[in-house]
Amino acid sequence: MENFTMLGLPEPLMHTLAHMQFSVPTPIQAQAIPPALKGRDILGSAQTGTGKTAAFGIPLVTKLMSNPRGCALVMTPTRELAVQVIEQLQSLLGKRSSIKSALLIGGESMPKQLQQLRNRPRLIVGTPGRINDHLTRGSLMLHDFNFLVLDETDRMMDMGFTIQIEKIMKYLPKQRQTLLFSATLPKNIVSISEKYLIDPLRVSVDAPSSAVEKIKQEILHVTDAEKYQQLLTQLDAREGSIIIFVKTKYGAEKMAVKLSKAHYSAEAIHGDLRQSKRDRVISAFRDRKHRILVATDIAARGLDIPHIEHVINYDLPQCPEDYIHRIGRTARAGAEGSALCLIAPADKRKWSAIYSLLNPGEKPANMPHKDHTHKNSNKKHTFKSHKRTHKKKADGYKKAA
Repeated sequence: MENFTMLGLPEPLMHTLAHMQFSVPTPIQAQAIPPALKGRDILGSAQTGTGKTAAFGIPLVTKLMSNPRGCALVMTPTRELAVQVIEQLQSLLGKRSSIKSALLIGGESMPKQLQQLRNRPRLIVGTPGRINDHLTRGSLMLHDFNFLVLDETDRMMDMGFTIQIEKIMKYLPKQRQTLLFSATLPKNIVSISEKYLIDPLRVSVDAPSSAVEKIKQEILHVTDAEKYQQLLTQLDAREGSIIIFVKTKYGAEKMAVKLSKAHYSAEAIHGDLRQSKRDRVISAFRDRKHRILVATDIAARGLDIPHIEHVINYDLPQCPEDYIHRIGRTARAGAEGSALCLIAPADKRKWSAIYSLLNPGEKPANMPHKDHTHKNSNKKHTFKSHKRTHKKKADGYKKAA
């Protein structure tokens, strides 16, 4: 599959793809779209930023356009990802499309969602919790939904949605096409696929080690006492937009306030924010009104903002796979980016797990209190020790206004 014209897609969709400047498919699209158009179930392994949404979106929209009675359901782990997915699917459908859609996510007005459902949408995108709420209320019927997408399934499992997904499956027709995408394919995901997919075609791109080739990774060993000051030093030494990942919701708010008081332009995003507030924070960051976004792992997946140049892991993630998703917020759309980890003595076990994920079969070197630079290559990841150098803040460094 060299281009989309070879697929025999509906003419309105081809016009839309041309308008969106979709011409050459990404690897995951080239692997997944042709068999999906033929009705095959798909078990796909792909990171965010690989064109995954279009990989399931193009077959989904083709099905809706070709079959007046067809309906499609897409489940995502977070509200932010659901919003981004439905926006792209609506773009693929085109402005003149008569196919109605509904966004079912927590934090949004229930009356608004009930009105969307009364309009009999043929496309629904949502999170498992809110989808279940509507099923329990009787406001949602899924017996006609013969196209199902499970997006970032590993994340949904990590967030405890397994039981809710299984409840939703009982409302769906057995005769359906199912596309399951996951950044990683651990045993529980394979088990889910065996239960709900029929003879799926397995497609895979971007193994963890290759997904971060364009990201310059650095680790900086610090004591707890010097951690915040080292963060400020790194912020001053870098230009462009930055995401700082922290462990807790409280930590995100506290960090954003602290940075703002130090005259850095920063906002926080985490799970306790109302949806309207989260939308405003992301929109402001996307529009470069703030240089720094302090986030918990809720922003690690699905957040697609091309201008992010740096990711700083102030706290290491609890789950090693989340490290890949965090640093994947930079180096989008072929650009380069950088990622820095501030590693305190208590982080040794977490960093060892991350290193093992990136370098299967290798053991990380001893972790003395020194700087290390982690540079990627196609074959392996290497670490080089060098003496720590403390630099005074240069007069020319500029904090974001």
